[in-house]
Amino acid sequence: MPVAADQSILAAVAFSSGAIVAYAVAKWRESTLGALREARLRSEVELARREASVEAAELHAQAEAEKREAEEARRLAQEERREAEELAEDLARRRDQLSRDLLRAGSLTPEEARNLAVERLRGELTGEAERLRAELLERAEDEVEDSARRTLLAAMQRLTTQTTQDATAVSVALPSEEMKGRLIGREGRNIRAFEQATGATLLIDETPGVALLSCFDPVRRETARIALERIVKDGRITPALIEEAVRSAQEETLRLARRLGREAVRDLGLPPMDAQVEELLGKLHFRLSANQNTLSHSVEVAQLCATLASEIGLDPVPAKRAGLLHDLGKAIEAETGNSHAAAGASLLRRLGEDPRVVNAVAAHHREVPAESLYAPLVIIADSASGSRPGARSSTLESYAQRIRSLEEVASSFEGVREAYAFQSGRELRVIVDPGKVGDSEAGELSRRIRNRIEEAVSYQGTVRIIVIREQRFTEEAR
Repeated sequence: MPVAADQSILAAVAFSSGAIVAYAVAKWRESTLGALREARLRSEVELARREASVEAAELHAQAEAEKREAEEARRLAQEERREAEELAEDLARRRDQLSRDLLRAGSLTPEEARNLAVERLRGELTGEAERLRAELLERAEDEVEDSARRTLLAAMQRLTTQTTQDATAVSVALPSEEMKGRLIGREGRNIRAFEQATGATLLIDETPGVALLSCFDPVRRETARIALERIVKDGRITPALIEEAVRSAQEETLRLARRLGREAVRDLGLPPMDAQVEELLGKLHFRLSANQNTLSHSVEVAQLCATLASEIGLDPVPAKRAGLLHDLGKAIEAETGNSHAAAGASLLRRLGEDPRVVNAVAAHHREVPAESLYAPLVIIADSASGSRPGARSSTLESYAQRIRSLEEVASSFEGVREAYAFQSGRELRVIVDPGKVGDSEAGELSRRIRNRIEEAVSYQGTVRIIVIREQRFTEEAR
């Protein structure tokens, strides 16, 4: 019994000792881990404090550097401002000194001196501005002229036309001298019947084998020619047969006119036009303008207009129609009493033609303002067709009138001493008074003369204007 009790006590003591040891170990372990955590936390705090100190030191150093740079910049700015102030003071002193010297030398008031300086500067700058303006204008005009010349040459190179034209005189060959007497008839009844029926004048002179026809209306003149040839070929000449021959010739002339008008429209690739328009176009074949066939001229203008329109990006069809119809009024102007441009435009407007074409026809002689780019195209093509070498011939009277008009236009400007037209009116030389017209004003005068010529003078091609300003100084030593 006592042994069992002792064993129980020993077991309890051993258990208590193990529990105490385990508790002590746990407490030691817990205190050790706590110390380790505290040491690590202290090291992390110390590391963060050192990093913050380093960063603060860097920021402080950067701030100090920026402060030093700002101080240096402020010092330099102060020095520059001080130098500027000193320079301004020096300039003010010099200006005041010069002003006093100028006033003392010229006995001028400050207001008079300022006005004198302003006038001097205005004179210098005005001459420079005029020179610069003239240079810029000439450069722009040269560029535009070069571009226009290249476009026009490109269009004209694609067009081949004839340079020889029909003669203006209309004559009919007679088989014998006896035919002249038969044409005159008894007491002149045959020739009176012929002239009354045709409206043309029959001239029978001493020229062997030839009778001449004269009439202002080209269609009537062509009708008279056809009728006279038929009468001469038939040989029977009476007033009744003359009237019948004239009626037949009139019908033939109208048929020929319609055929020529249709062919012109078809050859240009245009759709058929109104029968009245085609007939009037055909009648242009019998009309000559300065020895140039008007229908051929209209076809040529249409081709040039279409080519120029294609070159500058416009629709070539309205341009071609405007070029073909621009002289249509020449076939009807005698009946209306208006200019041929206005008469043709009025007819086309009544027939419902494109307004752009109507305006181009009406404006091709600058009688009305242009409303589209097709009007200038017709003007350019019309001038190019009439001015090409061999296209037209002018009479001595028209030549003298053109020369006189050019010289009168140039002489109407102030400062012009003499004006001479050369090269058949294609060059105008203007001599100016050097005391009234300066170098800068001479260029402006040439442009004004050009504008006046374009408005007031009718001419073909171009007119080159040369302004000559010459000033001579002569002294004689004795």
